[in-house]
Amino acid sequence: MLQALTRNPLADPGLLGLNAGASAAVVTAITFFGVTSLSGYVWFAFCGAAAVGAIVWFLGGRRGATPVRLVLAGTAISAALYGYLQAVMILDDAALGRMRFWTVGSLASGSDEAVMQVVPFLVVGSLLALLLARPLNAMAMGDDTAKALGADLNRTRALSMLVATMLSGAATAACGPIVFVGLMVPHVVRSFTGPDQRWILPYAAVLSPVLLLGADVLGRIVARPAELQVGIVTAIIGGPVFILLVRRRRTAQL
Repeated sequence: MLQALTRNPLADPGLLGLNAGASAAVVTAITFFGVTSLSGYVWFAFCGAAAVGAIVWFLGGRRGATPVRLVLAGTAISAALYGYLQAVMILDDAALGRMRFWTVGSLASGSDEAVMQVVPFLVVGSLLALLLARPLNAMAMGDDTAKALGADLNRTRALSMLVATMLSGAATAACGPIVFVGLMVPHVVRSFTGPDQRWILPYAAVLSPVLLLGADVLGRIVARPAELQVGIVTAIIGGPVFILLVRRRRTAQL
């Protein structure tokens, strides 16, 4: 959905600063508020992602927001927040020790309580994402064409930012910032569905967990008897895929 919104084939939640917002909020919770449980992280992470989503929307121009403005705002905020995150972790050894597993992303850290807290956001966000498929298809043809087809550009962008914040914020809150899943899966899906968001979104919702669970199993096998966090495995897989996507000319065609 973020790739369709920004018309950028390399977009993912990290590009708009949502993961950085969640990470910075959790570091703040651990260091300054003494939060130590995952159930406590959930709401800080979600609020951090939501706050950054709102700031990106504001800096991106609100009613006049454009894909370029949104990406630039997200990139700038991400750089600032990751600088803050690193500074706090370096100055506080205790925070560094507690954060080192959460920051790479792991399914092992999730609990039933944490999952139940984020399920309502995931359900509502998923339903809204499916409802946005048609206007996102219109926006893919350019702003002028989308207006001619009756799409409300500002409403679609605002709702898309809201839904992206709900989904990525909730997932990051439960399992940490697992990277590259949102980048890789849409390109795989698009290879057999074409550019229609009405097919891309539901297929991505099915294949993303397949990739995530496969990476988790692989991490448990290659590092036996220890475990390699799933966020590390997806990063190792995603790096070469990212380079391949950058080198391919067809990636510009969404």
